[in-house]
Amino acid sequence: MNRSHPAPRPQIPLLLSAVFLAYLAQMTLNPIIAPLAREVGLAEWQVGATISAAAVMVVATSQFWGRRSQSWGRKPVLVAALALAALTMAGFAMVAAAGMRGVLTGTALFALFVLLRGIGFGTALAAVPPTAQAYIADVTPDEAARVKGMAGVGAVQGIAMMAGAVLGGALAGFGLLTPLIVVPVLLAIGLAIVAFGLRREPRHELIADPPRVRATDPRVWPFLLAGFGMLTSLGCIQVIAGFIVQDRFGLDAARTGLATGGVLLAAGVGMVVAQTVIVPRSGWAPPRLLRVGSALAVLGFVVLIPSIGPVALTAAMLLIGLGLGIAMPGYAAGPSLLMDREEQGGLAGLIGATNGLTFVVAPTVSTALYGAWQPLPVIVGAVIMAGVCAFVCLHPRFTPRTQDRVAGDSPQ
Repeated sequence: MNRSHPAPRPQIPLLLSAVFLAYLAQMTLNPIIAPLAREVGLAEWQVGATISAAAVMVVATSQFWGRRSQSWGRKPVLVAALALAALTMAGFAMVAAAGMRGVLTGTALFALFVLLRGIGFGTALAAVPPTAQAYIADVTPDEAARVKGMAGVGAVQGIAMMAGAVLGGALAGFGLLTPLIVVPVLLAIGLAIVAFGLRREPRHELIADPPRVRATDPRVWPFLLAGFGMLTSLGCIQVIAGFIVQDRFGLDAARTGLATGGVLLAAGVGMVVAQTVIVPRSGWAPPRLLRVGSALAVLGFVVLIPSIGPVALTAAMLLIGLGLGIAMPGYAAGPSLLMDREEQGGLAGLIGATNGLTFVVAPTVSTALYGAWQPLPVIVGAVIMAGVCAFVCLHPRFTPRTQDRVAGDSPQ
């Protein structure tokens, strides 16, 4: 007698662990990138240009990776991406060490920063969120599960921000090279988890030629515009956080790394609380998540503008993290509920490309604005976030439904 075998359980936790380790590696660098740049003799704009180069690669390759995750399978895509990330960041650590010893300087040092931390790592990181989001969209049957799953992706990124702030700041106390050595190790651990733990999909579950999703699709573009604005605002302050801490409080390089870690930890706490507690328990549909989250983030930016001490700075970053943590699952889950299965990879890639696009210009512009007048990039971020808040409150796509809760809503 033939019995059908039950479908294997989705491996969402394992996939989220890969997202966590990839972003932990990235976030571990954030507390030290500003003091590292000054230690090796790079200007603020060169740090911004390096991060913008990574964002360019995310924009250029996210749709490719998202669609390939449906045609090749999630495991081959993640193995290739994490291997590339580990190799490029090992190279980056060696280049930074040479720069600190004065063996590499000037244009050659800057070019290698862009090649390794920018182009190589950016290309690798671009594969991770679209693969996870396309997988979650594929295995979640309804809006409540979809929002919760997308919040899970955001939650592990927030936890990575929090853990990376602690890890990077603490390791910086042993010297700026220590975090750089740890980063490729984290990526290698992620690679091992995926290579040995993630199942490959059966051939019949793959989609040979997933369609491209256009940014102008009416189901998609309002969400993309809102997400672009939110992440542009974040990009205005994320790269300059170390400069803000160092210049407002007059710290040396090592203490700047530690203090910046504490500030970024506050933002990470806000994101984690939002995406592990508030979003799952609220039951809010994507439009309401966007409205509430963007309003909280605006408040955080307003508090961040004046230099009124470390408590206010930490509170501002907490509010920004909380607001974005509430809003981002709405941005990711909202359009996925309107798309067919074969479009999910293209949509996830398009969301990843939109996220990357915000960091093409924002880091370079924010560091340039910071050089002109220190509060200026924060003010610009506040204005953009206020525009997003107005947009999601007024545009018909985000107007309240008859019942603005997930319970009782059905995917459109």
